[in-house]
Amino acid sequence: MKQENIAAVSTPAGRGGVAIVRLSGDSPLAVAEKMFAPAGRTPVAAFEPYRMYPGEIDAGRFRDFGLCVYFRAPHSFTGEDVVEFHCHGGSGIARGILSRALSLGCRSAERGEFTKRAFLNGKLSLSSAEGLIDMINGESEAEVRAGYMLYREKLNGIADGLQAELLELLAGIDADMDFPEEDIEHTDLKDLAARLASLSDGLSRLLTTYAAGSKVKQGVNTVIAGRPNTGKSSLLNALLGRDKAIVSDLPGTTRDAVEGTIEIGGVRFNLFDTAGIREAGGEIENIGISRARSLIDGADLILFVLDGSEKMCSEDREVYERVQDKPKIVVANKNDLGAEEGQPCDIRVSAKTGENIGALREMMLQKSMAGYDADAAFLIERRHYDALAAAKEELERALSLCGRAPLDLIGVHLKAAWDKLGEISGRTATEEIIDEIFSKFCVGK
Repeated sequence: MKQENIAAVSTPAGRGGVAIVRLSGDSPLAVAEKMFAPAGRTPVAAFEPYRMYPGEIDAGRFRDFGLCVYFRAPHSFTGEDVVEFHCHGGSGIARGILSRALSLGCRSAERGEFTKRAFLNGKLSLSSAEGLIDMINGESEAEVRAGYMLYREKLNGIADGLQAELLELLAGIDADMDFPEEDIEHTDLKDLAARLASLSDGLSRLLTTYAAGSKVKQGVNTVIAGRPNTGKSSLLNALLGRDKAIVSDLPGTTRDAVEGTIEIGGVRFNLFDTAGIREAGGEIENIGISRARSLIDGADLILFVLDGSEKMCSEDREVYERVQDKPKIVVANKNDLGAEEGQPCDIRVSAKTGENIGALREMMLQKSMAGYDADAAFLIERRHYDALAAAKEELERALSLCGRAPLDLIGVHLKAAWDKLGEISGRTATEEIIDEIFSKFCVGK
């Protein structure tokens, strides 16, 4: 089926060394013939694919000297014929070239339409497309690595393998249902139960990776908590390596949560320095304390800060009671003032001198990302988690019916599990899901 030509600027808006205007569809080379004059004698219609040609780009009202490259279908990103103009990186130049392409019959591409065409033409799966947008939006090394693994079909390969096993089981069940008169049992119920249990266990292991995967994508929300004047703001500044929070000897200086971001081992940590928690405070301070308590409730990790030069007091114990059920590191700060013997803590630091701040960062990574393997397949998208959880639920229903219900009823649940696994690749995804995913892309990708 013929596809209309679409066009968009594929590089970010603004000034830069190079800008790229991309065309894709049934006949982008015919558009390029009207816009590009090669510096050599080769006519545009005779361009060899995957080779850069220098020449003059005619934008109508002005010209630019740049490059043109042609990608022949199906060996292109979209699976269609693609032409790219590489021009100088002024935003006015790129807009002018795009405007000329539109005047010659191209349609302005919608958000993510190039990648959507690649999906519809079988060039990549839906999960691969999600990996691509995760790479583009990634703010940390771990996010980019996780996105790349999705883009390279690591998760989709696992889902496809599970679907293939289910298809084999369904084929045996269908044979038993279609030819009962042959008195040949293709389905061994004990073997079926064992294989279903194995598939369910495999899904369980994969589902457990979402705890770390969601932190990779969203960042580890880390709250610095404690009573007033234990050096929480100084600790935030020390972890960030710059002055972000106001530091004062006066209790209650921090009235609201102060935020900062650091990267440890490639993983992003979202730091929140909160108001010191105590019972007696002014009206404004109490609002900050209320917000601190709310942040603690939603934290992935707590840095519970004590004044390491003093004994624990009742206010320390009150804060500890609030955080005791959360993943936490007990940090004894102010080690430069001397260490109070017998004070319970996981690590002693000095935010003032930087003592053990590096060790604290490493401890934060180990505490919050236990079992994390950057090179293993793990879940980072909620959509994938929900689809796999639903598939596991269907497998468990089928397993519970083995030997207790007709094979056709077991097959219904196996088919439902197969459908849920197909949502990973997009094979069984709804139009609504597909449209929502590609709406997250920018125009030009």
